Amino acid sequence: MKRTIRTILASAVILLGAAKVMATEEAAYRVVEKEDPFELRDYAPCIRAEILVEGTLEEAGSKAFRPLFRYISGENQTNGHMAMTSPVEQQRAQDRWAVSFMMPAAYTLEKLPQPENPAITLRQVPARRVAAVRYSGSWSEKSYLRSKLELEAWMRVRGFKAAGDAVWARYNPPFTPWFLRRNEILIPVDVK
Repeated sequence: MKRTIRTILASAVILLGAAKVMATEEAAYRVVEKEDPFELRDYAPCIRAEILVEGTLEEAGSKAFRPLFRYISGENQTNGHMAMTSPVEQQRAQDRWAVSFMMPAAYTLEKLPQPENPAITLRQVPARRVAAVRYSGSWSEKSYLRSKLELEAWMRVRGFKAAGDAVWARYNPPFTPWFLRRNEILIPVDVK
């Protein structure tokens, strides 16, 4: 029993240490209002590399990850490498899914190398206000829908009107244990 506990503790320390070593730049935002686990946030403008894929909510991230990762790993016109950032965002785009990587803040749209893959587009995302809910757990449609419904209910109570579709934001690599994952649902809010 003691050996099992020591193994679990050692694994936790290794995983937490690895998470700090692999720290990535995150989307910049300011919390305007907080009522755990919900927040109202103001996001700074950013640039995203985005690809549209078909499939289920759960399949889309896997399908999109590889071409997006190849883009930041040098499959671009300058063969330049860029740092991985977080979160990876995914949202419904008609009958497909738009999956995107945020580009490091040091880049402008003009300074980013063009993707070799014509399916990847670069787009400027303006500053925006969003309602957010954070949750840990698996990357499943069930968890996504449950958290989305909770956020929508909180928004109704607070009188916030959605100004766009929900975005699924994932912050961790796939090898992160489900109970340590940081996932969020983000819904743009009308600021009138």
